Amino acid sequence: MKKKTILDMARPDIATFRAAQKMPVVLVVDNVRSLNNIGSLLRTSDGFAVAEVMLCGISAVEPGAEVHKTALGAEDSVAWTHYATTLEALGELRRRGYTLCCLEQVMESVELQAYSVDTASAGYAIVVGNEVDGVDPAVVDACDVCLEIPQLGTKHSLNVAVSAAVALWHFYESYLPELRK
Repeated sequence: MKKKTILDMARPDIATFRAAQKMPVVLVVDNVRSLNNIGSLLRTSDGFAVAEVMLCGISAVEPGAEVHKTALGAEDSVAWTHYATTLEALGELRRRGYTLCCLEQVMESVELQAYSVDTASAGYAIVVGNEVDGVDPAVVDACDVCLEIPQLGTKHSLNVAVSAAVALWHFYESYLPELRK
């Protein structure tokens, strides 16, 4: 089999992509310290047409060489903003009518595959957390629902960028027919 080239995939340029319809999903990044993870989150957000990325707290806001190494230019194609605190970002999203979804392992969490995405809703925020501590407990409490990716291995969790990609894919599947119109 022959691999597709960038021309075969007909990818848009940055200006066209920024103007294109996005799924009404915002990725909220709660105190993620690794610049490589930030870059990966931006690249995944580009791939799944995420409306916006909100980098909060200590999450990197300078799209330098370390971010670019994994973002590969997505730091320029994806709309992103910085908030001093994640709770401030969630307040903004709540005012916009978004459903606040926390990706975290809690006693009341819903397994991701069991969560139904309502494409008629105002939109969703997916909150991901720090590589070691996860999502801050106050942020967890501020969310409407906690989603959990079921796992069978010995490790407590997946890498934050991998977890975000899995969760975003779940939402993307629901919005894809609308995005392809």
